[in-house]
Amino acid sequence: MSCTTTLKNKGLKLTPQRRLILNIIHESGGHLTAEEILDYVHARVPGVNKSTVYRTLELLEELGCVYKSELGDRFIYHHAEEGHHHHLVCRACGKSIDCDEDVFLPVERALDKKYGFQAHFKHMVMSGLCAECRDKG
Repeated sequence: MSCTTTLKNKGLKLTPQRRLILNIIHESGGHLTAEEILDYVHARVPGVNKSTVYRTLELLEELGCVYKSELGDRFIYHHAEEGHHHHLVCRACGKSIDCDEDVFLPVERALDKKYGFQAHFKHMVMSGLCAECRDKG
């Protein structure tokens, strides 16, 4: 379901600010911090209030239109239509590697079987060492 449909079903409008933020996230083709999104918004429409951007990001996350993940000491956002994937972040060099969602399916099944717990891995960030840094050590 598209974000426009989701907003409409919740009785909300696709305001110019919401459309702009969704477009920025979608056009980025990657992950942006809230501060980066704010910079892009101000580059296109100077004077948009910072709190408007943050409130809009919160709403879009609640509605499932964007995903928010903690990456180190910051949060990143990406468009929900890009699908679920995870990040492997090297704690030595900071490199981030996209990881397919299916890698965690055995963990989901094991948690359900052993504990009766149904985990939802939407957009995880795991820290460790990349191959290059591991080989250096």
